[in-house]
Amino acid sequence: MSIIARLIPDRFVLLLMATILAAALLPVTGQAAVYAGHAVSVAIFLLFFLHGLRLPRAEVVIAMRNWRLQGVMFGFVFVFMPILGLAAASAQGGLLPEGLVVGLLFLGILPSTVQSAISYSSLAGGNVAASVMASALLNLAGIFMTPLLVALLIGAGGGAAIGSDTVLRILAILLLPFALGQLAQGWLGAWAGRNKALLSALDRIAIVLAVYVAFSSAVAGGQMQALDWGVLGTLTAIICVMMAIAIAAAWALGGVIALPRADRISLLFAGSQKSIATGAPLAAILFAGPQAGLAILPALIYHQIQLIIAAPIASRLAKTRDA
Repeated sequence: MSIIARLIPDRFVLLLMATILAAALLPVTGQAAVYAGHAVSVAIFLLFFLHGLRLPRAEVVIAMRNWRLQGVMFGFVFVFMPILGLAAASAQGGLLPEGLVVGLLFLGILPSTVQSAISYSSLAGGNVAASVMASALLNLAGIFMTPLLVALLIGAGGGAAIGSDTVLRILAILLLPFALGQLAQGWLGAWAGRNKALLSALDRIAIVLAVYVAFSSAVAGGQMQALDWGVLGTLTAIICVMMAIAIAAAWALGGVIALPRADRISLLFAGSQKSIATGAPLAAILFAGPQAGLAILPALIYHQIQLIIAAPIASRLAKTRDA
């Protein structure tokens, strides 16, 4: 079990793998798929309402005062990482199906993860407060930046649904519920604090549903037939190279601009990690039909690898700090 725990440190990844398997064996199709799509919209609405409910406005203001660190993280996540995704997509040389090439681009565009970036930054001796707010602010910015970058780097030719309808969906099921959650803090904030386990479960249900419907559509559309062990191995190798470059670049950048060690550690984890919690809902909105399943697959693989790699990195940083 210890070996499994090292290879799959987050049990939620197992749930997502089981979800993909379920979609491959029992995809939702026909009229049921239409109803499932509506259910995904409702689940995403609830997910972002909960995000708004749990992000204290006062802490956002405090975090923004450290504008230098927050600005560097923003630039790394939404400038350097999309360029890295674009480079990976260009360098694959026709070895991957078009849907996975788009997925590499989408991976580069996604905002940082929240929980693991905070946890590993804390373990390594990073600036925990800055990590908490950077992750939250990056995911909030991702509501705007990810669709914008998808439109610029992928566009309709890559299967992205870019148009007035998509903008309205983003406003209706991402921004509106987040704003409502912020407004509801006075009434529901204390309740949210007492029921973190329930809210976490609701988050995961929304993500699982979005992944299941996306992969079901890909299976029904025949796009999953292009995936074999060779393709998956090539994709994983490219993702590993992307992650190695991201980690090295984040750490080097912190050194070049002379960030304090704690801030440099926070940049390392918040900059190099990617959020499946934001990625799955955004894929469901930004990519039409079968494309969504393949678009999210690189992010799922990256998410698992980042958890495996982050633990020993954090432990090593903690030891060098204490030495």
